[in-house]
Amino acid sequence: MGYGIVTEEILTALADIVGPTHIWTTYEKREACSRDETTTLRADERYLPEAVVAPASAREVSEILRLANSHLIPVTPRGGGTGLSGGALPVLGGIVISDERLNRIIEIDAENLVVVTEPGVITSEINAAAAEKGLAYTGYPMSVLSCHIGGNIAENAGGGNAVKYGVTMRYVLGLEVVLPTGEILTLGGKLMKDVSGYSLKELFVGSEGTLGYVTKIILRLQPLMKNRAALLALFADTETAIRAVPKMMAHGGIVPSSIEYIDAYCYRKACGFLNEELPMEGVEAVLLVEVDGSNQESLDMDIERAGEILSAEGAAEIYVADTRSTRERIWSVRRNIDEALRLTDPVQADEDIVVPIAKIPEAARGLREIEKKYGVPIANFGHAGDGNLHPTILKPAEMTLEEWVRVETEIEWDIFRLTDSLGGVISGEHGIGSKRKRYFAELCPPQNLALMKKIKLTLDPNNIMNPGKIFD
Repeated sequence: MGYGIVTEEILTALADIVGPTHIWTTYEKREACSRDETTTLRADERYLPEAVVAPASAREVSEILRLANSHLIPVTPRGGGTGLSGGALPVLGGIVISDERLNRIIEIDAENLVVVTEPGVITSEINAAAAEKGLAYTGYPMSVLSCHIGGNIAENAGGGNAVKYGVTMRYVLGLEVVLPTGEILTLGGKLMKDVSGYSLKELFVGSEGTLGYVTKIILRLQPLMKNRAALLALFADTETAIRAVPKMMAHGGIVPSSIEYIDAYCYRKACGFLNEELPMEGVEAVLLVEVDGSNQESLDMDIERAGEILSAEGAAEIYVADTRSTRERIWSVRRNIDEALRLTDPVQADEDIVVPIAKIPEAARGLREIEKKYGVPIANFGHAGDGNLHPTILKPAEMTLEEWVRVETEIEWDIFRLTDSLGGVISGEHGIGSKRKRYFAELCPPQNLALMKKIKLTLDPNNIMNPGKIFD
C-alpha cells in the first residue's frame, strides 16, 4: 500500500481546520522538523515533511487525522525535538503535527494533587507552576528545561530521579487521545486507582506517537521535597565505582533519589566544557548520589549513611553539596555531558541500555571488552541507580566515515547482545524510534513483536500514525 501526497486541495482543507496562519510549507519550517538530537544522523540527512500544521484543540487534531487517514497521508507528531531515537522524524514525509499551540497548563489542582496540561508545555514549566503551591512533578527526564511533556509521554521518559520516583508512566493518571482514525478518547482521570476494565492509558505511554496523538494529560503531583543534598564520590577505578551501585541500592538502608555514573572521559570533558575546576587527578570514575527528605534531620542521617557506604566501597574522596548553588555545580557536570561530547566528538552513537541493577558491573566490564575488541572509545555514563547506562561510541579522528559506519553497526550489535544476555533491553528512556528498530526486530521476542503489530493495526489500520518507528 502506497501513501498519498499533500496536494493543494489538502493544504486548503488543513488551512480551513487550523487557520491559514498555522500551516506551513516553507523550507525553513519543514527543515526545522527534519531532525532531532539523534547523534547517528549524518549532517546531510534530512527528513522533510510536505507540510507542518499546529492545531489548538483535540477537535482540530481529530479533523487533521480524519483527513490524513482518508487520503493515506503519513502523520508525525512533533514536540520539542529533543528525542534521541529519531522518533519525531517524518521519515516518510507527509504531515507533521506540531504541539506548539497546545501549550497551556490548564489547571494545578492542589486538592487532588494533580496537574492538567496540554502536550506542548515544557516540562520544567510544570514543575515551576506546581512549586508555587508547594508541589512537584518528579517524573521528569534530564532534558527537563527543553523537552515537552507530550514527548515525555510518547517515550515514557525517565531521568535522574527515576531511582526513587520512577519514570513518566507512574505519574500519568489520565489522557485525552485522538486515534489515527479521528476518534477522541478520554482515559482515566483525577483518580489514584482505576481497575475498571483494561487500563488503556498505559498503552499510549511509551508508544512513541505510533498509536495516537495525546492532546491532554493529567499528572500526579506530590509534596515538594525542599531538603536535598548531593554527594560527589570520586573513585580511582571504574570497577570499584560500579560495584558500589548495587551495594547502595540493596544494602544501604536508604533510597537515594539519584545515583548517576560518570566515567573519567565524560567527567573531564564536561568539566572542561563548563570551565569547572573539580578534582581530576587519579579519578577514573564518579558517582553522583542525591538524597532528599521531608526534614533536615532525616536528610542529615541519609547523607551520613550514603557517605559511609561510598567510603566503605572504595571512594577515594567524597564531596557533599548541601546548598542549592553547590548542588547545581555538581549536577551541571552531569547534565552537560551530552553537549560536551558533541563539541569534541561530533561523530558518535549514543545508546540507552538497561540491565538489572545487580548486573551493572558485568555490563560495564563487557563494554570495556567491546572497546578493546574494536579499538574504538566508548564513553559511559547514565542513571546507574536504575541500571540505565548510556554508552556512547566515539569515532576516532583517523577513521574514515565509511569504516565508521561499518564498525559502529558492529559495536552496536555487540552492545545490544551483551545487554540481552544480561537480561536487559536496548532502550530505557530514549525509545526505539527509527534508530534502533533493526536491532529491536531481532532481540524482541517474536510473539511480543507480533502482538505489538496487531495492536498497531487495530488502532491504526492504514498505518499513517508515525510510520517507520519501532518496527516496519
